[in-house]
Amino acid sequence: MADTPKYNVVRSVDEWLAKLSPEEYHVLREAGTERAFTGEYTDTKTVGVYRCRACDAELFRSQDKFDSHCGWPSFDYVDEERVELREDKSYGMVRVEVRCRNCGSHLGHVFDGEGYTPRNQRYCINSISMTLEPADGA
Repeated sequence: MADTPKYNVVRSVDEWLAKLSPEEYHVLREAGTERAFTGEYTDTKTVGVYRCRACDAELFRSQDKFDSHCGWPSFDYVDEERVELREDKSYGMVRVEVRCRNCGSHLGHVFDGEGYTPRNQRYCINSISMTLEPADGA
């Protein structure tokens, strides 16, 4: 009996490469990072739902987005049924990586204890890893 895939959306490297631009692939599938202050959603105030660019799963809601002035969209809350958190020891640091629970794509990192919000968390997410679905009438 075959193992059940961990993610609902599973694609081969070639399928991901056909679906995503080279920049999207680098961030979403190779855990890259877009340059600070360059992403399309860094300063966006549009009301709506942020979805995974790789699989269209809902990730974040605009009411949880805040201005952290760090150069990437920041959220102070996420439903952990939508994302998975993993220890990331890359680049000589220990951080917590945020991935889409539906397809396993890299989204960004979560930081605790910075004092930006009452929840004291900052989900620092690459714009290129998401799409924004505006609310009706927005």
